[in-house]
Amino acid sequence: MSPTGADAAATPLLFIRHGETDWNRQLRFQGHIDVPLNAAGQDQAARLGQRLASQPWDRLFSSDLKRAQQTAQPLALAWGQTPELLPGFREQHFGRWEGLDAPTIQARYPQLWPHWLQHDGDFAAPGGESLKQFHTRVWQAVTQLVARYPGQRLVVVTHGGVLDMLWRSAQGLPLSGLRACDIPNTGLNQLRWVGGKLHVDSWADARHLDGLPAQAFAGAGVPPVPTVAP
Repeated sequence: MSPTGADAAATPLLFIRHGETDWNRQLRFQGHIDVPLNAAGQDQAARLGQRLASQPWDRLFSSDLKRAQQTAQPLALAWGQTPELLPGFREQHFGRWEGLDAPTIQARYPQLWPHWLQHDGDFAAPGGESLKQFHTRVWQAVTQLVARYPGQRLVVVTHGGVLDMLWRSAQGLPLSGLRACDIPNTGLNQLRWVGGKLHVDSWADARHLDGLPAQAFAGAGVPPVPTVAP
């Protein structure tokens, strides 16, 4: 893949969501819990590595969570690179809700669950991050990265929530509200950083997964409850 529409002042960015986990299938909040890839996620990561093996980018980065590191490994082997681990690209922190599924949260936190369903940017699960806090962390991670490597072609393996924050930033959308974009496991999301702004060149390209089983959740146009499994 070569960056499209990039000029000399741009920093091309390729963001990739991790492969599938069992908790994705179970629609459980993962957050910062270190859940590994399942067999399907390993197959997705292998397909990702095969697709990009002959198209190395300049630098490879990953969230420090296991599911992202495992997804980055086939690229690292193909490109002869060691991914730099960046905690700033972790998933949103859901505090005491991590490890729980939606019915359990509804039962344990009946007064808080309606606030989650409203997708309010100021709401945080007990002990977790609000969307506004999460967005601030992600934006800081992006700006620090492009400041370190201006003009270089950078790949980041990360999480669904991070990609949602990037999409909203690039499209000028509010933080509150349901996701408005697909975020498939190991999908390729190509952006450019130009003049302090993000621009989307392509999004949710998962052609390398053709023939594999359908994914648990890709993040768009669905009721609120499935959006809890990023």
